[in-house]
Amino acid sequence: MKFTVIGTGNMGKALINGFLTSGMIRPEELCVFDIRKEAADSVASDYGCTSTDDVKSAVEGADYVLMAVKPQHFDNALGGLMPYVKADAVIISIAAAVNIARIEKIAGSDRKILRVMPNTPAQVASGVSAVVPVRIEGEQKEFLIKLFETCGIVVECDEKTLDVIGCVSGTGPAYVMLFIEAMADAAVKLGVTRADALKIAEATVMGSGKLAFETGIHPAVLKDMVCSPAGTTIAGVAALEENGFRDAVIKSVEAAYNRTVELATGK
Repeated sequence: MKFTVIGTGNMGKALINGFLTSGMIRPEELCVFDIRKEAADSVASDYGCTSTDDVKSAVEGADYVLMAVKPQHFDNALGGLMPYVKADAVIISIAAAVNIARIEKIAGSDRKILRVMPNTPAQVASGVSAVVPVRIEGEQKEFLIKLFETCGIVVECDEKTLDVIGCVSGTGPAYVMLFIEAMADAAVKLGVTRADALKIAEATVMGSGKLAFETGIHPAVLKDMVCSPAGTTIAGVAALEENGFRDAVIKSVEAAYNRTVELATGK
């Protein structure tokens, strides 16, 4: 097998780490290409895989070609390598707002395509990947799903749902980081050292998410378990509600989705 990754930015490296650490892909089976040769060479040095500065040799004979490039560079990047991609290779795209119709326009309507929307927690094997397989079935589909599970959970869905999921899981880490930063700032304001404040806020978010995920208990129930009558937590929850906390979160996801639709139509 030959698995080629085009682009070695943060998401590309995160996925490579998961793929290789799991053993599902061996270093000798992986080839990386980046327009920044030093970036590709650095990944190759770190993981023992092959790097090249020639896109033809990168994709020639590849069974899987993962496009880990920015949406604004996607069309030119994919178009430039398609003459060298074999007919039965799977094209995997993680580019936000680049829909399947756009990929097919460049690659051909008979191609095997996997559209994936991962997120940055994939860097610590705790990510979410929404996937839409097109003309991929059986063992090959099972392999790809298991491959992305090395970086976190995988949700198979249709394309509209993928875009919605991306506006929760893909953009969500930024919102969570803002929440962590705000919690830490509050702790510092009240006298906690910055280092301790950050650790406390980070661990609280991580532990709360794990509690909800592993117990399967609805978040509202877990919230109520902490809210004693006339206590400190319910006072804090009331302050969040008074300042439109939930409404702001909902509107942020909707805003991200609306922007996704705009980008998909070339705006």
